[in-house]
Amino acid sequence: MKLARAIHFDDSDRNVFHAPARTGEWCISGGFEFSNWTEDEIAGKAGQAFVNGWLGLETFGRVTFVAVTRLEPNEREVLVEQLAQHFVNVYGAPSLEAARGVAQEEVSQMADLCDEHRSNTLLTVERTLTEAGVRESYRVIEAQEASLEQFAIHGSLDDDPHQH
Repeated sequence: MKLARAIHFDDSDRNVFHAPARTGEWCISGGFEFSNWTEDEIAGKAGQAFVNGWLGLETFGRVTFVAVTRLEPNEREVLVEQLAQHFVNVYGAPSLEAARGVAQEEVSQMADLCDEHRSNTLLTVERTLTEAGVRESYRVIEAQEASLEQFAIHGSLDDDPHQH
């Protein structure tokens, strides 16, 4: 089973999101946050989170890039519980029991997306608001495997230009 962890290449997420996710934390799409949004709300840092932010499951901050990696079954259950608690604390779910099924579904959707890709594959999300609601699309950036030729020195030790 795979899921995705937040990854940062620079400090830009600190500048574009109200609350950036922590490097290495497990992430899901988190599109549910925007289910009742209107065009007027898609502006500034909140708009950036709407357009291309994954949701971290520890800080509940946002991140632009996630990397696919292996998830242990016991880790999955912890993430479901954290998300269910978030639904109670932030969205007013009546109980952990009531929130657990929705949390399980959110984590499962992300796991299904990640299971299609090799480890270390990078993913980005792009959201648009349509008449039918929020539409998400994903961009996949395959991990580049360095070949030996990229590091080889071409030539020969016998080719000393100073010997003639």
